[in-house]
Amino acid sequence: MSTTQLIYLVFGGVVLLALILDLGLLSKKNQTISSKTALVQTLFWVMLSFGFFAFIWYQNGKNDAVQYISAYLLEWSLSIDNIFVFIIIFSFFKVKEHNYSRVLLLGILMAIVFRIIFIALGSELVARFGWLMYVFGVFLFYTGLKMFSTSEEEEFNPEHNWAYKFMKRFMRTTDEEPNGRFIIMKKNKAYFTNLSMVVMMLGLIDLVFALDSIPAVFSIIPDPSKKLLIYSSNIFAVLGLRSLFFLLRSAASKFDFLQQGIAIVLVFIGVKMLLPMLEYAGVDKHNLHIPVWISLLMIIVCISGSIFYSIYHKRKGVPADIIEK
Repeated sequence: MSTTQLIYLVFGGVVLLALILDLGLLSKKNQTISSKTALVQTLFWVMLSFGFFAFIWYQNGKNDAVQYISAYLLEWSLSIDNIFVFIIIFSFFKVKEHNYSRVLLLGILMAIVFRIIFIALGSELVARFGWLMYVFGVFLFYTGLKMFSTSEEEEFNPEHNWAYKFMKRFMRTTDEEPNGRFIIMKKNKAYFTNLSMVVMMLGLIDLVFALDSIPAVFSIIPDPSKKLLIYSSNIFAVLGLRSLFFLLRSAASKFDFLQQGIAIVLVFIGVKMLLPMLEYAGVDKHNLHIPVWISLLMIIVCISGSIFYSIYHKRKGVPADIIEK
């Protein structure tokens, strides 16, 4: 058995075992997840991800391990940003708290399927058309600049979202109280409840978020043959998203400057992906290479810095209207 096959086997086994634990322990019907339980589960997913980091270091060496953990932290930080939108979706559909866990699990599993497809497609396209990295770079640079000054979460309105309009137009839906059900039968016809719509919206909205995160991961792991590192970093981050939601949902509104921290990371990554174009201007390519550890440091500093800066301003008592400006 080759090293790559062994890593795939270990990764698949760990994910399968984690999902079994998740399905058996966290997704019981009518179960409400407390902040304490969410903290324990978040630490579990983080430790599992760092354990896989140590395994990759042992099997493949330092470079692959640092690429993996950098991509994981990038995806994890972007996932924190997704929580704002998830909160709005749950509020809009008036989902009862004891249904949060199951709905999030199904939405996240749907998101994982989409990401696997996206990563496989993206890896193949990058391998065939190297210039796509420049397209990704421009897109991320523009997205970062736009995100720095505009909060996507504040603009997000489920009723005006394309996914909501699509489901309302082409699916038979009902606003009847679901009582934990995803489908209700009325007059021998199946109607999708609000819970079903939330699951599909979570998956489809995450698909939109993946348009940012997956190109960003390719900047950390530019070699399309290293799909395993991209798969594992993305999937571990997404699997921990549910417990992170329960942990941060009450504090999410306090991270006023998290959006700006993520925006700076995206701009940095966009610039990093565009730098090789300077070779055409005669610049030595060795002077254009940014080591992966610098990307890792940039992610840690920007995300942690934006969170601490938000807390600092809250403690200093800066009025909300000034912060929003």
